[in-house]
Amino acid sequence: MQNLTEDIEKYICKLFDECEDTFIKIRRKALAEQFECVPSQINYVLRSRFTPEKGYVIESQRGGHGFIRIVKVACDTPTMKLDHIKEIIGNSVTEHDTKVVTKAFQERDLISMRERILIDMASHYIQYISERVPNFKTELAERLNADMLKKMLQALMITGAQDSESE
Repeated sequence: MQNLTEDIEKYICKLFDECEDTFIKIRRKALAEQFECVPSQINYVLRSRFTPEKGYVIESQRGGHGFIRIVKVACDTPTMKLDHIKEIIGNSVTEHDTKVVTKAFQERDLISMRERILIDMASHYIQYISERVPNFKTELAERLNADMLKKMLQALMITGAQDSESE
């Protein structure tokens, strides 16, 4: 028997496959009734499976006729990829969050496994140093980590675009 979370995720992905738009609208209550679950299960699926790192933005409209709009973020051009990187990383990121981002980028074929491992190791090294150098604050390590992650991903997006243009 498949996991309910996976079933809901597959259903939402199927809606995207059948839709020509870059967004879909769903009603949380109706979806919960369809899957015979509580509405909070739908929230869990959206928060864990349709994240900005995975290329989605969730918007909700509350009220009697409220809906949830799931937008699939396009990363078709290098500029879109760079904007996406800036948006999801922000000014501070932990080593764990770096791994989440790099895994999502690899799953979306935006970076290779090798590139993912290199970035994760650089992030780990920042964490390693912050734990061993006196007065090296966690906040500084997380800011350095965010800067490193943005720069490395941006460089990969730019060089990837140049590589595909030369082919």
